[in-house]
Amino acid sequence: MPRGLRGDPAATAAAPAYVASVDVGSTGLKCRIYDGAAAVRGASCQEIKSLHPRPGWVELDPEVLWTQFTDVLKEAVQGAGLRMNQIAGLGISTQRATFITWNKKTGKPFHNFISWQDLRTAELVSSWNRGLMLKVLHIIFTMLHFLTRSTRYLAASLFTFSTHHSSLKLSWIFQNITEVHQAAKENNCCFGTIDTWLLYKLTKGSVYATDYSNASSTGLFDPFTRSWSSGFCKLLSIPMSIYPPVKDTSCNFGSVDPEIFGVPIPIMALVADQQSATFGECCFHPGDVKLTMGTGTFWNVNTGSQLHAPRGAPALTLPGWKLLPLFPGWAELEPHCCRVPWDQSRATAKGLYSLIGWKIGKEVVYLTEGNASDTGSTIKWAQRLDLFTSVEDTSKMARSVVDSEGVCFVPSFRGLQASVNDPYLCASFVGLKTSTTRNHLVRAILESIAFRNKQLYDIFLKELQIPLRNIRADGGVSNNSFIMQMTSDLINKKIDKPVNTDASGLGAAFLAGLALGVWTDKEQLKKLRRTEVVFEPQKDSREYKLAMDSWTQAVQRSLH
Repeated sequence: MPRGLRGDPAATAAAPAYVASVDVGSTGLKCRIYDGAAAVRGASCQEIKSLHPRPGWVELDPEVLWTQFTDVLKEAVQGAGLRMNQIAGLGISTQRATFITWNKKTGKPFHNFISWQDLRTAELVSSWNRGLMLKVLHIIFTMLHFLTRSTRYLAASLFTFSTHHSSLKLSWIFQNITEVHQAAKENNCCFGTIDTWLLYKLTKGSVYATDYSNASSTGLFDPFTRSWSSGFCKLLSIPMSIYPPVKDTSCNFGSVDPEIFGVPIPIMALVADQQSATFGECCFHPGDVKLTMGTGTFWNVNTGSQLHAPRGAPALTLPGWKLLPLFPGWAELEPHCCRVPWDQSRATAKGLYSLIGWKIGKEVVYLTEGNASDTGSTIKWAQRLDLFTSVEDTSKMARSVVDSEGVCFVPSFRGLQASVNDPYLCASFVGLKTSTTRNHLVRAILESIAFRNKQLYDIFLKELQIPLRNIRADGGVSNNSFIMQMTSDLINKKIDKPVNTDASGLGAAFLAGLALGVWTDKEQLKKLRRTEVVFEPQKDSREYKLAMDSWTQAVQRSLH
């Protein structure tokens, strides 16, 4: 019997236990019911429809999302031939940095969810990253790192804002929605990512919390101190009072109000989707690599109990400078008629960032991540243009031609992240000819995804100070054999693809099941993960050099 339910007569009657996981992704919402062997007993999914009120804006309707959430859970349980009282517990995996604010007293949202894909603050991000304030802060933290050798200051010295994070979008909300500003003044404003909102709704407002993995993905949370960053709040004029308490990833968050599903289902895990996929892929050891290719591509490397510290920090001499307090955990340096040599180019971040993977009791596991926004979204776009009928046809189409005939595609509908970091870089085809066919276009699109994988992998090799071990792939695009084989060739490494490519949902189930006692430890979870295919290098990566050089030039032509 699950440890978390001992003494509960309903739990005794419900044995054997089943774990439900709901994964709220960027394009779909899925529920899976897992048994003790981690086999899927029931499933349901619905498409998430984004709203685009203005060009570049991406929002989600919170009430529609709530209805879809309850619907897929009911449908999955019914499809499994089970009753709600047979569900031992629930794990929830969610897309990250998509947030909402709402009235604490009434529970009414002030606005729609602002998606992580939203670009309304692209100009603000560029302005901050080019601005004097951030340059000054870079200098300050570089000097503090020189004095203290603290990796926290080193990371801060390389910090740049991103359109993916919640930070500047939340600042935009405070500047443009007076209701939010006023409610915060009255201590009547709640901020939450999707997990927090769902938890609040499921418990009818009795539980307001998030977990460490989701908090660390907002850009508002300090992974070194494991707390909301008072420094950023002061910098962006965001009150600290709006943030939820942060709890362990795998623990009892409370129970679903019985009026919703008829029984009080324990909520045993909240986790961000990429961290959940890393856990679901059983990447438990430092150096283990998880490659998710869904709507976007996300490379995550387990760095164990250590936060990633970028290499190549600038060295400084500091004669005649003294420290002055700025605000908690920060400091200014006051010059005394001297100049300090500082090369800004050396302090430019490569685009990798550190996250909390999960916290379970005393164990805190950190990840380093690099991403590309447009992967599955690019393939869906090509399908809407009728370049192919079925996604399953694309690998065959790409292999039907010797090469792309010099055609390159830049997959950048929402800018390009590491190592270019340009939110204005545009998607484009380069090298089109009268002889270009659909097969050439499809091959160029698939190649571009593999080339981005190679770019990101190379950054990890340069930046991380730990050897990369097992590479495990998941997500819908991992079912594309052409992309997978080409990626394996380019990085010259084996890539293990599991039978269950829905690693985010599985990870949430694993985390919930551990808290419940359905599974005892990580060693048992490793035995439940099943490999479907291992892609091994078949071609020398140098054979792709000419094609990748041409693609890199195409990226440069699409800048700004």
